[in-house]
Amino acid sequence: MLIDIDFSGRHVMVFGGTTGINLGIADCFAQRRGRVTVVSRKQENVDAAVAQLQRHGGEVLGVVADVRDPQATKAAVDASVARFGPIDVLISGAAGNFLAEAKDLSPNGFGVVVDIDLKGTFHVMHSAYPHLSRPGASVINITAPQGQRPMPRQVHACAAKAGIDQVTRVLAQEWGPEGIRVNAISPGPIGDTEGVRRLVASNPQAKERAQARIPLRRFGELDDIGNLAMFLSSPFAGYLSGAIVPCDGGGSVEADRHRPE
Repeated sequence: MLIDIDFSGRHVMVFGGTTGINLGIADCFAQRRGRVTVVSRKQENVDAAVAQLQRHGGEVLGVVADVRDPQATKAAVDASVARFGPIDVLISGAAGNFLAEAKDLSPNGFGVVVDIDLKGTFHVMHSAYPHLSRPGASVINITAPQGQRPMPRQVHACAAKAGIDQVTRVLAQEWGPEGIRVNAISPGPIGDTEGVRRLVASNPQAKERAQARIPLRRFGELDDIGNLAMFLSSPFAGYLSGAIVPCDGGGSVEADRHRPE
């Protein structure tokens, strides 16, 4: 159930906002009457997301851009600002990932993930900075547990997400004096995403084992992340900046408990 926060008339821009967690975030803001822009590199995903968000009756803009291209990212921001004005809430969530041991990972494979996740985050931040509302803008980067915790077959994602976490902290320092808050959300397994459905949800035993490792004993829902994004962008979080916030049912705490000394 959505918490009761009103974003009427506020400009919310979501990069990577056409599928999965990021679309769920965009949907939460659209339900709370935000003026929402979603950005993705595939036209068909943009069109489908816009159609979904428009069902809530608010203003929605879809833009096609690849965050690996700083000029395309800047053009997307310019188009959104021309339509809705200064950005009140900025979500950067474009990401790519796959499983591979470091010895089998090509330099290109490592670079692709870093280009999308880390460099893409910087391109979004750099392009949006001149257009962020001052004071009061909320910037949220979508990171992952790999940024804090090493994981086998994830050297590329661990490097990229750790970089995103540090970008978040540095920008909170640099932009804070202007009244811009910068935080990050680190989602745990979200049940209604393609990744979890593909990896565990179709196997009852694997699903049970995965949920048993989470203190709350369940996977998250898209609204869990969307509600947190809205909280971080609301006056209720007005003194919160530079935080990497896990939303994982306590999974990160459980992982720390079992970590070797």
